[in-house]
Amino acid sequence: MSNTVDTINPATEEKLQSYTLLNTEEANQAVDNAHEAFTQWRKTSLAERSKLLNALADKIDERADDIVELMIDEMGKVKAQGYQEVELCANICRYSAEQGPEQLKDEERAYEGGTGLISYQPTGVILGIQPWNFPLYQVIRYSVPNIMAGNTTVLKHADNVFGMAKLIQTLYEEAGFPKNVYQSLLISGETASELIQHDKVRGVTFTGSDKVGKMVAENAGSQSKKTVLELGSNDAFVVLEDADIEVAVKACVQGRVINNGETCVSAKRFIVADKVYDAFKDAYVAEFEKLKVGDPRDEDTDVGPIARKDLIEKLHDQVQESIKNGATCIMGGDMSSDKGYFYPLTILEDVKPGMPAYDDELFGPVASLIRAKDDEDAMRIANDSRYGLGGGIFSKNTQRAIELARDEFDTGMVNINGYSLAQPNLPFGGVKESGYGREHGGFGIKEFVNIKTIFIADQ
Repeated sequence: MSNTVDTINPATEEKLQSYTLLNTEEANQAVDNAHEAFTQWRKTSLAERSKLLNALADKIDERADDIVELMIDEMGKVKAQGYQEVELCANICRYSAEQGPEQLKDEERAYEGGTGLISYQPTGVILGIQPWNFPLYQVIRYSVPNIMAGNTTVLKHADNVFGMAKLIQTLYEEAGFPKNVYQSLLISGETASELIQHDKVRGVTFTGSDKVGKMVAENAGSQSKKTVLELGSNDAFVVLEDADIEVAVKACVQGRVINNGETCVSAKRFIVADKVYDAFKDAYVAEFEKLKVGDPRDEDTDVGPIARKDLIEKLHDQVQESIKNGATCIMGGDMSSDKGYFYPLTILEDVKPGMPAYDDELFGPVASLIRAKDDEDAMRIANDSRYGLGGGIFSKNTQRAIELARDEFDTGMVNINGYSLAQPNLPFGGVKESGYGREHGGFGIKEFVNIKTIFIADQ
């Protein structure tokens, strides 16, 4: 196996940079360095950690242009959405800085004969294995709360965004964090798997495919190490009989094409009650036809390229396999031979179980339309998935939609009459094969701490 990795611009197919991978010995030494940094970092005050996280937020803001340019070059992020990602990351830093001391403070609870003290103590080095689709956010999401909690972090980023990996470490160091509190390791997946076995790695957080996530969990579980897994999804957005079609179409189009359709919590399956199916389909197609696929730097571009050649080939295979199994392609579906990994906006209908468009995650601008007999049937189809990250419900009866979301939708998150991505103050995560554990909202900060009980007897 080669010890170098090239990053490629997906819009032009031009080579950007070549990176040399660390070998296993060097990677193990980096974990040892992170543990050594932990022995001191854990002693820093919560106030000092907050101060440094606010400085990191300022650095992210200052370097916004550089960060966005790197996102465009390495994974084809549409420019305006790159700035939105930068803003979200700065907000995560500031939210953690402001709320972290309250979330981590000791608690007292009485018991018969004494008082119990509950303390949230850091555990050590946390290994993060993160994907390319939100190349800054995925890393900030996991690293900032853990560092606020007093842990140290080592990252294995996706190899097509190694430039971002290096820049993130620079941002942490320029913000004033002690050396090795955060490290980006340019390593292979095989080396990352070996690091899970390192005795100084105390936990692993992974975002990616369910297949690889299960292997990560099995590896960590063999060492009794905790994992947090976010494994993608095939999110269903349900349009009920009483939905406002204009509202539903607007949100469902946005939810399908945001980040070039390469989002774990994208809207992917659109399950529409028969009564409103034709009206929704016609309006959805009309809105899709207005969108532009093109250079992610252009102001009028809505959808940029797929991030890698292998990914666009997989997406096209999934589309063609779905058509072969009976799906009808009413828009797109034909790959261009032009330069760049651009996939056409595509809409499939007559989508049924046994097709990739129904069963699997399609990472790109492909919408799957599914006709349901009625509202009850629509909810049944929505839950007919091995995944359970997010979803959506559209109805003019908001209270009924809330009840369906709360009591029936088997997912970690549900949108009602809109589409939202992650928010710093709200928990993020899924169920079933979308993984387990939560990030954001004060939940992620406690995933890798030792919740320690101290019994203090009355005197």
